[in-house]
Amino acid sequence: MTLRLLHYSDIENAYDDPERLGRLAGTIDERRDDDTLVFGTGDNTSPGILPLLTRGEQALDFFGRVSPHADTFGNHDFDYGPDRALDLVDRAPQPWICANVERNGGRFGESVDVRPWRVFEQNGSRVGVFGLVTPRTASINPNTGDVRFTDPIAAAEDAVDALRESGVDHVVCLSHLGTGDEELAATVDVDLVLGGHNHAERLERLDDTLLTRPGVNGEVLLEISLPEREVTRHVVADGPLDETVRDRFEARMAEAGVDEVVAHVDEPIERTETACFRGESRIGNFVADAYRWFADADVGLQNSGGIRSGSPLDGDVTLGDLISVVPFDEPLAVAEVTGTELTTAFAQGEGSRLSFGEPDWWHAHVSGATIEYDRAANELRSATVGGDPIDPDRRYRVALADYLLHSDDEFPVLDEAHRVDTLTTQYEVLAAYARAVGIDPVVEGRITHT
Repeated sequence: MTLRLLHYSDIENAYDDPERLGRLAGTIDERRDDDTLVFGTGDNTSPGILPLLTRGEQALDFFGRVSPHADTFGNHDFDYGPDRALDLVDRAPQPWICANVERNGGRFGESVDVRPWRVFEQNGSRVGVFGLVTPRTASINPNTGDVRFTDPIAAAEDAVDALRESGVDHVVCLSHLGTGDEELAATVDVDLVLGGHNHAERLERLDDTLLTRPGVNGEVLLEISLPEREVTRHVVADGPLDETVRDRFEARMAEAGVDEVVAHVDEPIERTETACFRGESRIGNFVADAYRWFADADVGLQNSGGIRSGSPLDGDVTLGDLISVVPFDEPLAVAEVTGTELTTAFAQGEGSRLSFGEPDWWHAHVSGATIEYDRAANELRSATVGGDPIDPDRRYRVALADYLLHSDDEFPVLDEAHRVDTLTTQYEVLAAYARAVGIDPVVEGRITHT
């Protein structure tokens, strides 16, 4: 007998698009029946405008409507701290599953029934499901507090052994590992890896394991049949509309009070994956320029992953639109670095080494500087600041998200010892720049990577 799984992940900014979220809910409802299991694979509470303003509360409206069978944690599900994450889990209708998260020497979330694995019986089949989140979560999210993220492979081996011994028909991983899915599939006896974290869609078979990933912002829902392991891709924009979900989130957006117009854009500024992750772009230049301007710094530096993809900035731009670009309650910081350290940071803009990167990603946007990187030779060819070659002994002021001084995943040469000042929240910096200067960025050859 055939069993169907519906896979969503990384909803993120879809919470700020009531129409799309309503169609995601409608597509799930249309495709489900008594022979269907619905699973999420992390980052389904945050980030976005509403997630930031409600500290993830808005996700409960969506979860309550679609009634998933289970979800696992993503790194952004800890954006408001571990206690808030547990509060949301406790009030969500679905169980949460994660095998590699600990706190105070025990399993994280045990008090609200977070388990490392569960067995679901549906349509005569027993499906064993376990969850994993990237072990880099503490590095890439400063708000995880005292939570520990352990070796996912060891946790997976324990989970699979227990599930196989219980006699399940299929073993499924809800994974928020990103590029770690390949190692998982190669190492552990798992039938299906439903993936998240990396925002690029994926459908791949590694030996006997199927790996899927629906991408970001609720644009795609994947349907997988078992035991056939055939995949159907559903474009959410073409799906039916759940008007209840749309209306609820339209009301939430109206209540948010972020509709102040701060600037006008004549030529739409794209916020696609290409604009964020493929090199210099207008949106990247806008953010980096705003940071450098506000901090009166030598260089503005923005990590590509900190700019969230979504609808283009077009026409009247509101405060909410700018929150959507960088939807984090996090300050702009000023770091003081040597020319040698700055050169190293620029070289670390090559993004394929990141746990959530694709081989051709570029991961730095800059202002006041130029970068020329040779991918074939894997080296930085040249870099300038203010039109001059970087002086290795000079000290430069760099305006950047404070997060980058915490994380050792992105630009690891930069750390908290380099911080000399902390300013206001990032989206407030964008709004101040938009009001004072406007929004009219151009691509002008700041970054080349060939």
